[in-house]
Amino acid sequence: MSSLYSRSKDYTRSRISQSDSPPSSPSPATKTLRHERLARLDSGSSSLTSTDTDRASTRASAYTRRDNRLPSTGNKTEDEAQKDFKKLYESAYNENEKLKSNLREAQLELADIKAKLERVVKKQDHSSGQAGLLEAEKREKRVLERRMSEMEDDLKVLTDLKSDNQRLKDENGALIRVISKLSK
Repeated sequence: MSSLYSRSKDYTRSRISQSDSPPSSPSPATKTLRHERLARLDSGSSSLTSTDTDRASTRASAYTRRDNRLPSTGNKTEDEAQKDFKKLYESAYNENEKLKSNLREAQLELADIKAKLERVVKKQDHSSGQAGLLEAEKREKRVLERRMSEMEDDLKVLTDLKSDNQRLKDENGALIRVISKLSK
């Protein structure tokens, strides 16, 4: 019994959904057929009674109101629709081409910026390496300057010692002469 119930339930749903859906707009061919029928009814109205005529005119006005109320998407011919699609395609294609060119420009700019960044980093590495070299050279220069000043001091001391040594030699020679004169 449950399967029978579910079948009827599905059937009810489909009927409800079909009745709830809005009526579709009639095609141009259907419209012309309707208008032809109405025209025939109007031309043969002399044999019809007034109630038949009223019904036909009411029906015609209802169709006309419905046609006016619904959007006229079905009125476009295939050529117009094709032209619209072609225009949409062309505009989308042009937009894609613009975006592709913008992307290429951005990629070139990115590559240029990366190259500049690499150069700056290399310069900094080189300058920091040079700064390290310069610092080492400065230390070595200071050490050499200290040694040089020590050697200059040693040289002064040496010259002083030489002059003292010479003086002492002269004094020693003078004393030896004095002693030799005294010993005679």
